[in-house]
Order: sequence, then C-alpha cells, then structure tokens
Amino acid sequence: MLMAPLAAKAQSSVDLDDILTHAGRLEPLQAVMIAHRGDVIATQGYHGSSPDQAANIKSASKSIISALVGIAIERGVLTGTDQKIAPLLRDQLPADPDPRLFDITIGHLLSMQAGLGRTSGQYYGQWVAQSNWVRAALARPFADDPGGDMLYSTGSSHLLSAILTRQTGKSTLELAREWLGPLDGFAITAWDRDPQGIYFGGNQMAMSTRSLLAFGELYRNGGRTADGRQIITQSWIDQSWQHRTNSRFTGDEYGYGWFMRDLAGQDVVYAWGYGGQMLYIVPSLELTVAMTSDETKPSARTGYRDQLHGLMADIIDRIEADAG
Repeated sequence: MLMAPLAAKAQSSVDLDDILTHAGRLEPLQAVMIAHRGDVIATQGYHGSSPDQAANIKSASKSIISALVGIAIERGVLTGTDQKIAPLLRDQLPADPDPRLFDITIGHLLSMQAGLGRTSGQYYGQWVAQSNWVRAALARPFADDPGGDMLYSTGSSHLLSAILTRQTGKSTLELAREWLGPLDGFAITAWDRDPQGIYFGGNQMAMSTRSLLAFGELYRNGGRTADGRQIITQSWIDQSWQHRTNSRFTGDEYGYGWFMRDLAGQDVVYAWGYGGQMLYIVPSLELTVAMTSDETKPSARTGYRDQLHGLMADIIDRIEADAG
C-alpha cells in the first residue's frame, strides 16, 4: 500500500522522525538518510534493511558515470564534451555506419541525446543478450539526429564506460575507486560487467544508502570532500546541472546524468534508479537525501517514484519550517 504525502500545511507540527516513521508505509522502501549543512540529521531503515546495507542503485549510477567523465576531462583523458566518440570506438562501429555516428559527442551520451535507438525499457533485454554490448549499442538504428530529443538509453552511458576504460587502460571500477576514493564513506561493493569485461555504465552497481548520500554531499559541497579536497570541479557540477533536454516520460529537465525538477517550491537535482533508488540535492537548503528501495519492483508506472517525490517534498517543508 502506497502512502499519500503528508500535507505540506501540517509540516510545522510534524518532525523528521514522524515523517520517516510514516514513510515506513511504503512497502518497497529500504532506507532513508538525510544530511543538512554537512551533518547527517536523520537515518532510518525499513523492513529489515539498513542504510549500511548494499543496494543495487540501478540507473542512479549514471550520475556516478557522469562524475567520472568530468574528472577524466579535468585530467586531460578526454578533451571535453564536444569530443566525437567515433574515433574512440572506431573498431566497434558497424561495417556500414550511418554517417550520423560521426556526429555523436561525449556530451550527447551524457545528456541522452545521441539519437541512437534506445536500449532501455522494452529494448533492454534484447540488448544485454548480445555478445558485445558496445557494438550493439552503436548499431542501433537512429531514432533522431544527435542533439535531438532525449532518448533515455543505458547503452549511451555504457558507451561512456567503454570510452573511459579504453582511454585510461583501467577499468571503470578502478577509476571510481581511485578518483572518488578520497571521499569518506564512498564505496562500490559490486558492479556487473559486460561480456568483454567492461563495467556496466549506468546500471547494476551496488552501494549502501550511506555511500550514495556521501556521493550526493560531494556534489552539494561543490565537488569538495569534508576535509576540503577538490575531487570534482564546480564547473563540471554546473555543466551537469544545466538544463539540456527533457524527459518525454515525466517532463523533468535533464543535464549530464542528473534530473531536475521543482519540489515543494525548491529547485531539486536528483538521480533516479529503477525500483526507487533516489538521490536528491537541494542546493539552496544545503540538503541532501538518499533513498534506496526494493530493486525488483518498478517505481514509475506504479506511482511509487511519485510517492518518493512526495516524501522528499515533506522533508523539504520540514527543513524550511525549522529554518524559519
């Protein structure tokens, strides 16, 4: 049974503990963690789970792939978001490639505007059944021109993982542990790979709710760790949170691996994974919230994702009431 969000007008009389207790009515919910102004102010596990338990964050990992791309650009591994991908994956291109393949850039993959036919949703099973996921993603027929409408596709983010692997000579997991390792609390405990051994760019990544919160706090804090070490540039965060296209399913804005929408009157940036794996950041309130859920149950068509948005709106209202 899904709960209705608490009425915003009642928030002045409802504290965070009440909100999180009420959230327990959401059957798929496993854990919630809230950080405000750099401090963890609330933690709750549900239905036998805990915030320290590993969860498959599904497509929320696309935001982590985006972070790795940003770091790669800063380190000179990639030249920038305008870099064309065809020369980087030349031996994986179809025998008679569509000329538009040579127009696709790193930025197009990040914003889901490559134009290639989708490999998510109804196309996902067929795609991952292929013997070479990179080649199969590049061979998809074009559904739009590069730079056109958003075509949400995990194949696009997987191509980024393949590019990072080729350009560095290291696996994407090695890069994540090396480049994001200085972040206290960050850990990837498991991550699936494709038949060629490339880590799955944008899916099947295991992290705890606490680790997901730490990653969100890194972005909320301008790419700096708690001890002041700059891991991701503020410039990359600004680029990632810039509106580039819109989801055809929700209308929400999308940047480089992050969604954006209004919740409770605040501009909110969020990562979303199948089943209800959520990472919300509200820069104006210095607020970060991580939520993990049962990975086996859909969250969009059931309305559960919207219930999580409602829970987040309740949390925002409470933080604003406390600040007032």
